[in-house]
Amino acid sequence: MNGPIRRVAIVAAVMFLALLLNASWLSVARTDSLNANPQNRRTRDAEFDRDRGAILAGNTPIARSDPSKGQFSYQRVYPEGPTYANITGYYSYDYGRSGLEDMYNRELSGTSDAQFFGRLMESFQGGTPAGASVQTTINQRAQQAAVNGLGSRKGAVVALNYRTGAVLAMVSTPSYDPNKLASTDLSAARQAWQQLSTDKDRPLAKRATREIYPPGSTFKLVTAAAALTDGMTADSTVPSPAKLRLPQTTIDLTNEVNCGGDTSSLAHALEVSCNTAFANLGLRLGADKLRAQARLFGFDSSFGGDLDSATSVFPASPNDPQTAMSAIGQYDVAATPLQMAVVAGAIANDGQVMEPFLVQEVRTPDLQILSSHHNSQMQRALSVPNARSLQNMMVGVVENGTGRAAQVSGTTVGGKTGTAQSDPARPPYAWFVGFAKDPDVAIAVFIEEADIQRSEIAGGRLGGPIFSQVVEALK
Repeated sequence: MNGPIRRVAIVAAVMFLALLLNASWLSVARTDSLNANPQNRRTRDAEFDRDRGAILAGNTPIARSDPSKGQFSYQRVYPEGPTYANITGYYSYDYGRSGLEDMYNRELSGTSDAQFFGRLMESFQGGTPAGASVQTTINQRAQQAAVNGLGSRKGAVVALNYRTGAVLAMVSTPSYDPNKLASTDLSAARQAWQQLSTDKDRPLAKRATREIYPPGSTFKLVTAAAALTDGMTADSTVPSPAKLRLPQTTIDLTNEVNCGGDTSSLAHALEVSCNTAFANLGLRLGADKLRAQARLFGFDSSFGGDLDSATSVFPASPNDPQTAMSAIGQYDVAATPLQMAVVAGAIANDGQVMEPFLVQEVRTPDLQILSSHHNSQMQRALSVPNARSLQNMMVGVVENGTGRAAQVSGTTVGGKTGTAQSDPARPPYAWFVGFAKDPDVAIAVFIEEADIQRSEIAGGRLGGPIFSQVVEALK
């Protein structure tokens, strides 16, 4: 073999080897990611022709696939579309997936590794593999109560079983109809996407889990927890003047209510939501102790599991006036409604934070369990004595203070109201977070926009009744 032929042979051999290595790499290492890519039309066409598994709330499908005579063999259907859209998400040919449709796509489509033998058996029998069903933790009555309570207002509700972390209700309003995006009439689906994605009210936004807002006075629960951890008690006194000059500024912080004198007990300050008392607590404790307590409740880290939540934040290095404002849930403190439900739940659960979760189990079409959730303790936010002390203080808020609208006959309820300023050009946010005993539930109610006069916006007045409606639905 002469030199030129030898060189051509070597180049051809190297190219052939590279081709083999690339094919092996695609087959072994990238198959899953390529199949999971929603832009992969070949995979997408195959998925839309498959009997995708149902998503269930109780025994009721909130997403299912019906046989179709259209472009594909099956049509994805959401029987109560807007009621559960924040949970199911959508399954669209052109726009991919969201929510549980995305999180559990491989199980629902029947392509997960755990379903390999089922697919193999179906192919031997000449059948087409069907997807697994996803069983959520959602309580249908609580979900409907939250939807009805919010009505046409922008906002969110999250309800948790604080003993287990199971999500019992999760609503974001305004909602949307995922049926329109799942339509196999692709022209109509594109029209629906254009309308939803340009809507100024942002119906596709996941206000319950993916958006963060200033929590206002509901954050005083975290500040009170830090004070108890630091050695204070419910009867410890705190300066509560009518106005407080913020350090290093010429700005006076005032109260929305009469705090009852120049000093107040910690319990009374929480009952009436005394701003100056809690700002003074923030200055006394310092930013580091407030941040440490917030992190024990879950701030500054995303909750794992199947909720895909945004990270709630406590400011990194606030100065003294910023620390005072942070202690009352202002400045750069920001939280999801899910996070504030976790705060209330941890207090009710004697200080133990449970990981929130939305899916209880995944089952094959023949009802074999592919996976099931095991309750997971995250960390302890408070000692048992301090948690029970704060529970009693929260009960005082509902029985004697700003949270009276959240009372539920025959049920022990504790809570905290909040009205958070965000931008002078828009109305404040309204919050109510709390817990009930029997049923064991923690709930965060968030009102982004109530379409009422600014002077009428208050967390107790707007959020309290929604809280009580969800509790009643669970009794």
